[in-house]
Amino acid sequence: MLTQPVARTTGGTVRGFLDRGLAVFRGIPYARPPVGPLRFAAPEPPEPWDGVREAFEFGPVVPQSGPLPAQRSEGTDWLTLNVCTPHPDRAGLPVLVWIHGGGYISGTANDPLYDPVELARAGLVVVSVNYRVGAEGFALLEGAPANRGFLDQIAALEWVRHNVAGFGGDPDRVTVAGQSAGAGSIAALLTVDAARGLFRRAVTHSVPGRLCTAALAAEVTAELAKLLGTAPTAAAFAEVDPWRLAAAVTDLGTALPQHLARWGRLAQAGIATVPVVDGELLTGPPWSVLASGRADGIDLLAGHTRDEFRLFSVLTGRHGTFTEEEARLALELSAPAPTGPDDYRAAYPGATASDLLEAVGSDALFRMPSLRLAEANAAVGGTSYLFELAFPAPAAGGAFGACHGLDLPLAFGTLGSPTARHFLGDLPSPEAVRVSCELQEAWVRFATTGDPGWPAFDPEEQLTRVLDVRSETVRYPEQAARRIWAGHPLTACDLG
Repeated sequence: MLTQPVARTTGGTVRGFLDRGLAVFRGIPYARPPVGPLRFAAPEPPEPWDGVREAFEFGPVVPQSGPLPAQRSEGTDWLTLNVCTPHPDRAGLPVLVWIHGGGYISGTANDPLYDPVELARAGLVVVSVNYRVGAEGFALLEGAPANRGFLDQIAALEWVRHNVAGFGGDPDRVTVAGQSAGAGSIAALLTVDAARGLFRRAVTHSVPGRLCTAALAAEVTAELAKLLGTAPTAAAFAEVDPWRLAAAVTDLGTALPQHLARWGRLAQAGIATVPVVDGELLTGPPWSVLASGRADGIDLLAGHTRDEFRLFSVLTGRHGTFTEEEARLALELSAPAPTGPDDYRAAYPGATASDLLEAVGSDALFRMPSLRLAEANAAVGGTSYLFELAFPAPAAGGAFGACHGLDLPLAFGTLGSPTARHFLGDLPSPEAVRVSCELQEAWVRFATTGDPGWPAFDPEEQLTRVLDVRSETVRYPEQAARRIWAGHPLTACDLG
């Protein structure tokens, strides 16, 4: 292999570098920078270049929102992707396209948590994508297309379709993978006509249930406009500095409790800019669109963690301290009406207020959407494989449990990354390494053959792989939640 590998793309030639025996290309543009006249527009193909473009550095970070300090970088070439390949001079390798999470308001493919080396060593061409988040990607604006973040992802997948062969990949063997908002993005793409044929398989970890109606999204935009002192239009927002706009999304998230009476579940979640059921790109909740037969099933590997909500309880210092009143409100807002709150109390008779709040939070936010997606995909002729991560994070005295996000370092094998150490400690245990190896192997097998190594899910047997110190394949383990939610639709958030 050349010391500096070179690949040809439709935009021009790129030169990468070697990293631990793999060819790595970073910061390749798949669309033009979405600024100036292209701000809030659908992505446009990148400008071609002459000569050889150095692909040594990650692209600039998309403006970030949220309570954590924003990772900021110079430049506006936000719509870039990265490729890590074991054999750029070969052909026909399976491709994994990673779509990061971050609540639709933050996140970047540059995170060390997503280091692709272990997956690429196993024979995959790994592509990771940056896309617009927050108001840039998901605010509903007059004069702009909705769900621009999804349009970016489709543009990136089109780039993969046309270019990945030049990196050793097979454009007919593309698997999209994502966690949290990344998984929600993939769930949406399963139902979008423009994404049809751009991927063959999908991996979704912790699919979020948060979507909103156009009416609610319009109110969110109006509140953002008030904070900024401008009009709720694409033209007016285009005059606002992108990072100032991102900060306004953060401020609105902090102020969401005051909108609880009218915005309900959206205000409870603490994130204002989420995908919009606009009737065009996104015609309904993905599980509902699939179940109705308006989209086709595919090979799907879906899963969630056992204690999804625990992450947020621990990070906010509230684990074990929620009050009965807080649990009551959470049950009223999130449990299926009208009997859901009582059903939860009956299903968990010895539960504390914190236990109940975490249970309904886990179910409404991630567990039930993940289950419904797997069920709907199987119902329309796809093949679904389901898992639950039950392995508890050993750090912090075990407080995190099997929480949201713990699956990421396990799947990527990045057990020593800064984020992973919060969960696993400075020295991962042999048990953590074993679970990581099993999950990585499942990803690689699934992307390569369509079979992760355990039986497919069906409505009768409901076989599910439970990943733990001693993994086993059993009937879906969250039966109490499944019964409570049976027959109740998972709908988009709407005005109260």
